[in-house]
Amino acid sequence: MSLYSALYAGVSGLSAESAAMAAVADNITNINTVGYKGTDTQFSTLVTDGRATTTYSAGGVSAMPQALISKQGLLQASSSATDLGIEGGGFFVTRTGLGSGGAVAFTRAGSFTPDAAAFLRNTAGFYLQGWRLDSSGKFNNTGNVAALEPVRVSDLTGTAMATNSIDLRANLQSSAAAVTGPVNRGDLANGTVTPQFTRALTVYDAQGGSHQVTMGFVKTAANTWHGEIYANPSEVTAPNGVLASGEIRFNADGSIVNDPSVYTSEMFSPLKISWTNGAGSDPITLGIGTNGSLSGLTQFGSDSALITSSVNGGMLGNIASVQVSDTGTVSAVFENGIARKVFQLPVATFPNPDGLTRMSGNGFLMSNSSGNYAINTPGTLGAGSIRSSMLEASTVDLAQEFSNMIRFQRAYSASSKIITTVDDMLQEVSNLKR
Repeated sequence: MSLYSALYAGVSGLSAESAAMAAVADNITNINTVGYKGTDTQFSTLVTDGRATTTYSAGGVSAMPQALISKQGLLQASSSATDLGIEGGGFFVTRTGLGSGGAVAFTRAGSFTPDAAAFLRNTAGFYLQGWRLDSSGKFNNTGNVAALEPVRVSDLTGTAMATNSIDLRANLQSSAAAVTGPVNRGDLANGTVTPQFTRALTVYDAQGGSHQVTMGFVKTAANTWHGEIYANPSEVTAPNGVLASGEIRFNADGSIVNDPSVYTSEMFSPLKISWTNGAGSDPITLGIGTNGSLSGLTQFGSDSALITSSVNGGMLGNIASVQVSDTGTVSAVFENGIARKVFQLPVATFPNPDGLTRMSGNGFLMSNSSGNYAINTPGTLGAGSIRSSMLEASTVDLAQEFSNMIRFQRAYSASSKIITTVDDMLQEVSNLKR
């Protein structure tokens, strides 16, 4: 009897509207949840028999919830440097526990704070994962989350960092008289030729020991100087303590010529120092100017003088703050002013992010519908950029949810009327026996 199909259709309507109302309740209660992605409910017909017949059998309706995971929420300012938001597509990679035993969860909830062990965790307790950087700031992206580690910067407290960068900005006086005769390697270091300009710099080995190196310069011809970098011969294995020696040329406008197709010089190559105390070292990049620039060494008429210099490395004390760049580089800033890059954060992307499986804690799990993940550095290959001191707000529109609540409530009431009306009609059928 078609009345019974109408009864079942009314029941399906109650069930569908109940599911839709549950989605609305979830959305409203998570209006202030960081990184929450709202759920939209669509409805699909249920058909018992699609052929045209003289009688009609009602099928009903089913609710089809759709998670709008790919929808971007508004980024809002935060006072914590470890509060992170993603501008664009992608997810933070986290684990529910330390080590490989924790399940991998992808999330947009970037409210990370250090726990008692200094690991960065969000409010759901998920541990932020990243690639650990080596002493030169490099990492190996294998494309697998197994290569990631929980982000923890406190491991560096009380350790040392070898110098790997020297940036120097100085002027060499263009009116200085050129020396007569050739200048050979080591002449400035051993005093055979007196430098016209020198500057001593303090560098550090991998154990935090300090060493003094000297940069000396002497003019050999118009727009041409001889440079030399040397240290105490007893502290390095290099002969006579000479670490680098070579020619430096300048353009007519006073800018440096640093072009390997024109000439080569050790003064533009990284310093590779071997200390006699057995401490390790890193190649030291010399920042004395790019070709045609005025950012490093220059040659003008004013007196030879140092303008600025910057040398990294040294003993790492207590961590004063943590900084995260837009490219996802996590740096520890120590009380003595030294900054050390520690981790590189990845951003995971999916072919169909709306197909991810939701889990408690505002995280998502990979599924057949989402496709496999790809992890890359922020801002590359479709991955969004990371914004420090920002949090992504919930994507829920409260006004829209209240409107949906009214719609679903009315539809629920209408479905209940179907049941009561069919009940009255069946009662009439029963009364035919009287």
